[in-house]
Amino acid sequence: MREFIVEADGGSRGNPGPAGYGSVVIDAATGETLAERAEYIGVATNNVAEYRGLVAGLRAARELDPSARVRVRMDSKLVVEQMSGRWKIKHPDMKPLAAEAARVLPPEQVAYEWIPREQNKHADRLANEAMDAGKRGEQWDEGASRAALDARRSAAAPALPEPSGPPGDAVAGAARAREALSRAAAERIAEGVVEASPRSGTETVSEGVVRRGAGAAAGSRVEAVTERRSGRAGETGSEAVPRSGSGAVGETGSEAVAQGRAGTAPGMRVEAVAEDVRRTVVETVEEAVVEPGAKSGDDVRAARAVAQSTAEAAAIASAEATASAAGPTAAPAPTVGWGAAPDLGAPATFVLLRHGETPLTPQKRFSGSGGADPSLSDVGRGQAERVAAALARRGTIQHILASPLARTRETAGVVAARLGLEVTVEDGLIETDFGAWEGLTFGEVRERHPDDLNAWLADPEAEPTGGGESFAATAVRIAAARDRLVAAYAGRTVLLVTHVTPIKTLVRLALGAPPESLFRMELSAASLSAVAYYADGNASVRLFNDTSHLRP
Repeated sequence: MREFIVEADGGSRGNPGPAGYGSVVIDAATGETLAERAEYIGVATNNVAEYRGLVAGLRAARELDPSARVRVRMDSKLVVEQMSGRWKIKHPDMKPLAAEAARVLPPEQVAYEWIPREQNKHADRLANEAMDAGKRGEQWDEGASRAALDARRSAAAPALPEPSGPPGDAVAGAARAREALSRAAAERIAEGVVEASPRSGTETVSEGVVRRGAGAAAGSRVEAVTERRSGRAGETGSEAVPRSGSGAVGETGSEAVAQGRAGTAPGMRVEAVAEDVRRTVVETVEEAVVEPGAKSGDDVRAARAVAQSTAEAAAIASAEATASAAGPTAAPAPTVGWGAAPDLGAPATFVLLRHGETPLTPQKRFSGSGGADPSLSDVGRGQAERVAAALARRGTIQHILASPLARTRETAGVVAARLGLEVTVEDGLIETDFGAWEGLTFGEVRERHPDDLNAWLADPEAEPTGGGESFAATAVRIAAARDRLVAAYAGRTVLLVTHVTPIKTLVRLALGAPPESLFRMELSAASLSAVAYYADGNASVRLFNDTSHLRP
């Protein structure tokens, strides 16, 4: 009986946003690529795109040999665990896709295996080619695909030397990131990827730079190359998460832009080149840093931090180089800061109050919406009284909304009694469901579910053990609640009494920060933060984690 390997991936640039999938069928005995599938599917989430890639790969395998045994390899732990029957499928959009995948071949012929992202590069590149084609208003062209070639090149690249430091050490992760940049830059310079333009005599960003953006660093007009994965301020839905899409460079979609193809506006070239370089650097660093079998949350977050700063400089430098070659263009009207329009009116201001302490808070236990619903402790009730007094002195709160959980309703009730206002329960403000981790400390989760915890720390799409809510899903829910409340309370000041994850997510979305920034914010019990939302869609963070009212 023949055996096939199906590798599949999907991505969404916005989550939800423009999405595509890629899948490849490989002969397990010879390693030969037998079939490739990719498609731009319009606006969808990462998970939907991943499932669509799975279905396409299984169908391609069935077309080759309906009796073959198939080993599916994906870097989506969610899809692998759900299709293996170990995790429940809760999301209504996922259930029909999972059922469709299960019907393609008899279940006894198919096995599922999770692999690190760096081992899924072929499908990853196909997905990005599909998204690039969709950006151009086209569908993916198999004849123009370079996914297989690029995947082979990446597989043949020499292993990086291991810097000193423990596996989870953020310093070691950052060192590996910088080493990846240096090596990639040297390789690209040696290959002569930055060439003189035969038309203008000035340097241009070549096809090779766009394909392996970090390598264009030194000795070129984009020498400032040094995820997120790159959220944007005012996004609705989940936002660019980082893993916003599969993260790989969009080769085919950017060649015309990078080479200054005639008929493309200079301003569009600048934007596209900057985006391509930024995205490529993040991919290159992450892939080089996270080695098979050694993936840790600290390493990934450290790598992404370096990659993000690298990518920011790369995007600016490459945009400047392209703009210089293209000639002067009209400067766009600024939309934020001092140049913003003066007649936007009063913003909707959300004062974000984390509930007071519960008995679980000082023990640092996971306490979401999927476990016990603890009330405030004596300390927490005292905190609620003090924050109520502080808000009364300010005198600016006009409405109070609270998560439906007991600790937030109790905190809101204390404040409402002091201010003479009513409390409205808002389900969209509820805390993340932490699944089987509810009530456990971080150390206990590390001991009992180490693989699931590492995946959760590294990937915002990963769910806690037992099918809890991923940070990506939380962000979609919070963004929807935010948009609804901004429209309902335009020009008003509203107190939102909620939890750690919703508050951090609102702040992150307002800043356009990547998902890993959630791990870099400290949010104390009964603390106050504030975000203002303007009519043009922009947001301004005005306060974060203020606990001055709790001091004696």
